[in-house]
Amino acid sequence: MLATVFLIALLIGGNFTSLKFALDHTTPLMLTAMRTVVGGTFLISFALARGEKLPRRRDDLARIFVVSLSITTLSSAFLVAGVSRVPAGVASLVASTMPLFTAVLSAILLGVGVMRMGAIGLLIGFAGTALLAAPSLSGETATLGMIAMVLSAVTWAFGTVFMKWKDFSRVTPVMLVGVQLVMSAAVLVPVALVVEGLGDTEWTTGLWLPLAYSAIPANAVTFALLATVVRRATPTQAAATAYLIPLSGVFFGWLIRGEVLGLVELAGGALVVVGVFVLVTENARRAVAAPVPAEEP
Repeated sequence: MLATVFLIALLIGGNFTSLKFALDHTTPLMLTAMRTVVGGTFLISFALARGEKLPRRRDDLARIFVVSLSITTLSSAFLVAGVSRVPAGVASLVASTMPLFTAVLSAILLGVGVMRMGAIGLLIGFAGTALLAAPSLSGETATLGMIAMVLSAVTWAFGTVFMKWKDFSRVTPVMLVGVQLVMSAAVLVPVALVVEGLGDTEWTTGLWLPLAYSAIPANAVTFALLATVVRRATPTQAAATAYLIPLSGVFFGWLIRGEVLGLVELAGGALVVVGVFVLVTENARRAVAAPVPAEEP
């Protein structure tokens, strides 16, 4: 489980850099729409090739639509809009607040409280994320970008909790995310065409390469993995991946842009890892200690 958490955060962390490159060649809504088209086509094709069936029950489709609207439509649109207006470090910081919203929504909708050690893990992880992103806060940030990033975190948290709240057992994680991406594309494509059009989109490799990464590894694959984690863990545990996003974002900034890590970034990264470890291990301990219901005779 811990390895999956790290993998998800690593893939999403690289997404901030890829989105920055893609936004040099297109507009935010159009980029969000294209991500859903490419990612949804990839996952649906993969699922059908494995012999999976498209969901047909009305209640399953309704629940998938709610997740689609919250995570791959609204949250993704707010994310791209925010990244286009604020520095990557600030975007990472605000995105990392998602576990806090998840904990609140879990308490409201699921009645799941956060134990003392879990709360300590949340606080350590948030402190590490703030420290890691602190160097990016030296300049002014756009208010609209900050609001968009907060809304992205809130809608992502709601979708995560909703997947734990409702029954999605009849749909595999791959098919679930594939269908929700297609549903998002059906909403985002016409909206992007009407609001932004294609006039500012350059159909070059400068667009296609970062689009391919942000659509498949950083979007389709990560949400499929996250759907798997949500089914096997508490929502707060699944949401803990957000604490690692700034760490991997800084890593890709160093790898691709040659940015040098300072003592502040190293200290923040260490706190992030400790916070995630405390939170994940505490939830795992609670899961093991939970009583197993007796079977009926």
